[in-house]
Amino acid sequence: MAYVIGDCSRAIRCRSPVQGDRRFRDPIVRVSDLFSNRRTLMKSCLYRRYIVPQECAQTMCLLFRENQRFVCAIIVMRAATQGDLSAAEMKLLRQLYPQFQTALRRLGPLEREHSVRMDFEEFLNRLPMPTILLRWNLKVIYQNRAAREFCAMWEKGPEEAKRTKATSPIASEILDRCRVLKQQWVDASRANTSQTSLEQVEVHHPRLPHLRATIHLKQLKSAGVARPHFLIRCENLCPDTARSAPGNSCLPALVGLTRREQEVAQLVCQGRSNQEVADNAQLSLPMVKKHLHAVFRKLQVPSRTRLVALAT
Repeated sequence: MAYVIGDCSRAIRCRSPVQGDRRFRDPIVRVSDLFSNRRTLMKSCLYRRYIVPQECAQTMCLLFRENQRFVCAIIVMRAATQGDLSAAEMKLLRQLYPQFQTALRRLGPLEREHSVRMDFEEFLNRLPMPTILLRWNLKVIYQNRAAREFCAMWEKGPEEAKRTKATSPIASEILDRCRVLKQQWVDASRANTSQTSLEQVEVHHPRLPHLRATIHLKQLKSAGVARPHFLIRCENLCPDTARSAPGNSCLPALVGLTRREQEVAQLVCQGRSNQEVADNAQLSLPMVKKHLHAVFRKLQVPSRTRLVALAT
């Protein structure tokens, strides 16, 4: 029986031979060779979770590394009645190893794509929250308009950003913190320690502390083949109260609303109907609908419900 082991990779990784050891160069080893003695093997989670339930007596391990980094392992287990692997079967495993390796290399991009799709679904629900998605190599996968405005505000300041087009690159402070997170993740992976504390960090502007970027280190699963990526949520914790309505949260995109649009949006967020908004703002009903349509278009929200959720 053959199993692709994902969540037991930690058990294999912590027992992976050190460089210079003969077994480091051999991609196919017996699991018992990875442990100093049988007692140590029997105490491992690999033995308790996988070998014992399957009532297996012989276990082989195909190790896969990339640039000395442990990627995953494929475990081949046989019951006592099946006997140990013969020389011909071992030869066959070695012949199949390149095919397994090719499949894993193809799996990495597919896993990254699936992970990115899941994150797209996650943050599409909270647009126009300024959002940036970066690959492991810090190349931009996605950056919405609100995020470009935020980057311009970070680089040029609020007043200058309003007068110029939002063409600023991602702030160096944010990218530097992503690089630090990358190194911490690599170190934690090599040391086989918890990576929970690396999942989210905050970066504040050095001179404008109300500008904040929250970096999420996202990974599809803890024992996946693909490297994680970075989901960055940008916030302005001190909105321009002179131009933005109460409840506008901390989104730079809201500054783009006119005074009337802000007034209409505020009344809608208070639960008023279109007629009540028209009476309160002394506008005609068609004009209220026109302003509300402009608010939806500028804030990229499809409905009153989403507008209320955005403002809370």
